[in-house]
Amino acid sequence: MSAPVLELRGLSKAFRVRHGFMGRETREIRAVNDVSLTIGRGEVYGLAGESGSGKSTIARMIMGLTEPTAGTILIDGAPVAHAGQRPVQMVFQNPGASLNPRRTVAQSITVPLAVQGVGAADSAARVAELLEMVELPRHFAGRYPHELSGGQKQRVAIARALATTPKLLILDEPTSALDVSVQAKVMDLLADLGRDLGLTYLFISHDLSLMRNFADRVGILYLGRIVETGTADQVFAAPSHAYSRLLIASVPVMSEDEARARPTIPLIDGEIPTAEALVAHEAKQLSQGSKA
Repeated sequence: MSAPVLELRGLSKAFRVRHGFMGRETREIRAVNDVSLTIGRGEVYGLAGESGSGKSTIARMIMGLTEPTAGTILIDGAPVAHAGQRPVQMVFQNPGASLNPRRTVAQSITVPLAVQGVGAADSAARVAELLEMVELPRHFAGRYPHELSGGQKQRVAIARALATTPKLLILDEPTSALDVSVQAKVMDLLADLGRDLGLTYLFISHDLSLMRNFADRVGILYLGRIVETGTADQVFAAPSHAYSRLLIASVPVMSEDEARARPTIPLIDGEIPTAEALVAHEAKQLSQGSKA
């Protein structure tokens, strides 16, 4: 049996934050806490959770942009220690911010090719091939980002991510900055590319309505921990964790069948606590316990 494309073992990330008078004290906030998961070749793994749950921190650690506090990242069964060793690319949520406004489409796509030593002639051919893959005309190679719509920019970002044939593609909220009508077209494109090219995806999103139809398996992330995992059908049909039920119950429904399938939960008073609020609460509890 072949090794998973991606395996995380006990991955954690803690940050030091200042608090108290004049910020003289520091406290440790665990943005990611002992996360373990595997993604098989050709699989779409959906990582769901609200903003601040740790999704993007996990993505940055896999990419090598953030150093883990603890844990191991394996690609094809081998541990990786440096960003340059990672055959992973990422599609970011804001295509306008991820593309250099001073570079043409062709220049943006050829950046990763140049790093790998691909010559100019081969790069030009590859750019044309990639634009065709993402359903953009070849003459778009000479355009600048300001000449493109939001959906076109994201297609260019996808083409750039595919340029070096990565083993894993991380999709970090890839449609959150797009209009609803454009979202569907981009998701259809990603599904077609995944099927045609045998791509492996880590799909990060807070939008469970997208994840329901796109992911093979789903992990629910709450305050840096995966609290539930399973096939998309299992998690959406019978969520076992209270937070999973809350997320799924909040998804807008489009039919009576979806409304009947949605979990029924009691009204919740108040907001979901932040990681910092929980740390402060735990410190208060410990302080009160020591005085007892």
